[in-house]
Amino acid sequence: MPITDVPRGLAGVVVTDTALGDVRGQEGFYHYRQYSAVELAQTRSFEDVWHLMFRGSLPDAQQRARFAAETAALRHLPQDVREALPGIARAGARSGPLAGLRTALSLLGASAGLRPLYDTAADRREADALAACAAVPTLLTALHRLGRGLEPVEPRDDLPHAANYLYMLTGAEPDARRARAVEQYLVSTIDHGFNASTFTARVIASTGADLAACLCGAVGALSGPLHGGAPSRALDTLDAIGTPDRIDGWIRDRVLAGERIMGFGHPVYRTEDPRSRMLRGIAQEFGGSLVDFAVEVEARVVEILARLKPGRELHTNVEFYAGVVMELCGLPREMFTPTFCAARVVGWSANILEQAEDSKIIRPAARYTGPTPPQPVPAALD
Repeated sequence: MPITDVPRGLAGVVVTDTALGDVRGQEGFYHYRQYSAVELAQTRSFEDVWHLMFRGSLPDAQQRARFAAETAALRHLPQDVREALPGIARAGARSGPLAGLRTALSLLGASAGLRPLYDTAADRREADALAACAAVPTLLTALHRLGRGLEPVEPRDDLPHAANYLYMLTGAEPDARRARAVEQYLVSTIDHGFNASTFTARVIASTGADLAACLCGAVGALSGPLHGGAPSRALDTLDAIGTPDRIDGWIRDRVLAGERIMGFGHPVYRTEDPRSRMLRGIAQEFGGSLVDFAVEVEARVVEILARLKPGRELHTNVEFYAGVVMELCGLPREMFTPTFCAARVVGWSANILEQAEDSKIIRPAARYTGPTPPQPVPAALD
């Protein structure tokens, strides 16, 4: 097969067909199946969109109730996994819950006896994926609390997905306003085209490996600061600037030095990130000095960049206002990226299920650029 050159990072290269959604970067629009993802976040529950991604349609009232009950029952962890979590939390005390999740997911998969996707029927694959998606929030919140010397909080079957997540994290039932704000964030981050972690999950799935292996690879990709590891870093930017009078100088210095400003820029969008626009609105409904400062910083970054680097578009991405919203809702910063993961696991799993229907392994090529072969192998030294 002839080798075809493609752009660095595979930018714009189509590698497969998908019915799950797409990102239109030039338009500032993305969708889950046939629906605007932002409109879904504004109008539907997390469970509704989970149903859409797994089963192809938004549920009616009866389907919604059945699906919510089905997934709520899967939040509880097997006893052998629960018993191992304190040790995982101790070992990952300096790394945090996301690093611990990789180990916990491997254990969860082993405990459930997950078989390779290649050897598993479609209905079994979906059941395994539902169980994994339901368990991830429980694992993340338990690891977080254990890492702080607190007992994990058992999930409640009577709470919706987002409210239960906050309940397991804090030990207190959240107020409706904060639960809904977090739910909208979770819905808005379920999926986002062939991002690095989703592509990683699909590459592993193409080998026929088990679901847990696919999810562990995706978590590893998500942990990188250039992917999902940036929401808390965007807030760190606001902290570093500190006060409005420091905005211009701080930003100008970073732009002229060619440094990245966390929370700004996206590899796909050439317009405002629609997720950022929605989350800015949610933040402004809360109001307060943090929100006012974030909005001011955003405006000044765009203006200064336009002056210093004319023609270069740079807007806030999802991490910037995601960090603000999660801060307002009381989530600790070390749980920002894990919270992203608690949503994206649904998108990963939907992609894994779709990829499992295709028996072709993903196996690209690379161009060799080292010394010209073959060269004589030097004699071994005595």
